[in-house]
Amino acid sequence: MPDGIAVLLLGVIEGVTEFLPVSSTGHLLLAENLHWLPQQSELFNTVIQCGAVLAVLLVFWKRAGELLRGWREPASRNDLLKLVVAFAITAAGGLVVKKLGWALTKESTPVAWATLIGGILFIVVEAWLRGKPRHDQVSWPTAIAVGAAQLLAGVFPGASRSGTTILVALLFGVSRPAATEFSFLLGIPTLLATGAFEIFSAFHHGTAAAENWGHVALAAAVAAVTAFVVVKWLLRYVQTHTFVAFGWYRIALGAAILILAR
Repeated sequence: MPDGIAVLLLGVIEGVTEFLPVSSTGHLLLAENLHWLPQQSELFNTVIQCGAVLAVLLVFWKRAGELLRGWREPASRNDLLKLVVAFAITAAGGLVVKKLGWALTKESTPVAWATLIGGILFIVVEAWLRGKPRHDQVSWPTAIAVGAAQLLAGVFPGASRSGTTILVALLFGVSRPAATEFSFLLGIPTLLATGAFEIFSAFHHGTAAAENWGHVALAAAVAAVTAFVVVKWLLRYVQTHTFVAFGWYRIALGAAILILAR
């Protein structure tokens, strides 16, 4: 397959799966490990996520502007601080994990299990929450738990950053639209910081010259366009639907990967 087409397809995969609760990193690793697409560097897979972030910024530009402009107002300041604290928990934990020598797994089996288990949890949690009251306010305990959940998802590819954070917010009684919004807004600084860290590390360790930055930029641009469509669709979807369909998708995908990886 020509490199240009492979890069385009990787950008589409990233854009479609980054904010759906199905794991973009898991899909990228699996496409490479099953030899559907050529394997890329960790920097490539991480930095193209920044393209998907642009889509969220476009969709939530009014909400983000309200938070930043209204930081003097108690309600806006409270919401902004919750995002900052949740991000700080993820960032601090991520630095510790990096110092301990953690590296993103390249094996299909753990990604498959994380995908499958996450799917089961979505179905179980949705069944458990059926009929229970929900609220649109993200509390401080919820924000802290979501920050920790985001860190957990970063350690286990296939868990899904958006999926894990949304799932935890649901467990704390947050409504689906509010849980999805908080997860998406939290993803903006998280993914941008992760991408910036990878770029800095590449230049610091002298590996940046080996990277095809044209391919990175192309994949990021494609991811931005596709993510914009997906984010707009998901925000409408969660207004009237549960996450059960995503749970079954993850179970089917995880099971298929386990079979194909043998």
